Amino acid sequence: MDFLFQAWLGTPIWFWLAFAGLVAALTAFDLGILHKEDREMGIAESLKLSAFYIGIALLFGAWVWVEKGADLGMKYYTGFFIEKALSIDNVFVISLIFTYFAIPRMYQYRALLWGILAVIVLRGLMIGVGAAVVQEWHWVLYLFAAFLIVTGVKMLFAGDAPMDVAGNPAVRFISRHMRVTPELHGQKFFVKVPDGGTGKLVLAATPLFLALVVVNLADLVFAVDSVPAIFAITTDTFIVYTSNIMAILGLRALYFALAAMVHRFHYLKYALALVLVFIGAKIFVADFVLDGGKFPPVLSLAVTLGLILAGILYSLWKTRGEAEPEAAAKA
Repeated sequence: MDFLFQAWLGTPIWFWLAFAGLVAALTAFDLGILHKEDREMGIAESLKLSAFYIGIALLFGAWVWVEKGADLGMKYYTGFFIEKALSIDNVFVISLIFTYFAIPRMYQYRALLWGILAVIVLRGLMIGVGAAVVQEWHWVLYLFAAFLIVTGVKMLFAGDAPMDVAGNPAVRFISRHMRVTPELHGQKFFVKVPDGGTGKLVLAATPLFLALVVVNLADLVFAVDSVPAIFAITTDTFIVYTSNIMAILGLRALYFALAAMVHRFHYLKYALALVLVFIGAKIFVADFVLDGGKFPPVLSLAVTLGLILAGILYSLWKTRGEAEPEAAAKA
């Protein structure tokens, strides 16, 4: 059993196995107990389940704190809260995608589940590559930091133009090269339909599959921001990956509560923009102002939480009394 204590990517193998077991248990719990059948999740249930996932993530952070030290424990929490806030922004785009494809809420959870499973793998690949690059060339962190600052500034001054789902290259490619049914077929991604010419049954994708593809592509776009953001906090691969995944795991549960009140978080993006600018600037401050010293993790966590909380509260205050948009209500 000595191999369990050998380091892999800077962390003992048993740490990775423990985390993998936790993710597998949560996914099995989700599939086998909570959602044996497709049904619409209510806001109250969504909030309770989201609180459960957040609680698990916080307890996992406490375990990291005890096992790997206060410094990495603090960085885990900072990374988790940043990734959770960025995933909230992702919810708005996902809601728009489901609205465009007219996916009923009772089927949205299944698409989200498969999307999250794909994200776990894709984020792992991106983080693995990023860790290798940063370890080999430390100066890449400065590129990440500059990218975060530029992205944050763009978010501050960007307009509110909606995502062009119809113009998505993947949607156009699938529509041209695959048969796509005009209507949903329950929870199915693919169905057999009669060929127009021969009458034989052929495989065709459903709008639910198209929605799944676009949701995954949207996550890849968001990962371009979130992965550099967490590397700007720490280069410990275990902390980077676990904080990412723990934030994403609860996204399915949180989605149904947030999707019902997307319009109430209009100003959150400005807070997220400031968070990205702060995280990027922190790299330059630590290396050039503090002369290579560490930026205080407690201060980093406090500023991050403060900005996110301020963005949420200000959004709720500014949008009080506003009705839910008709398009979103019918999603």
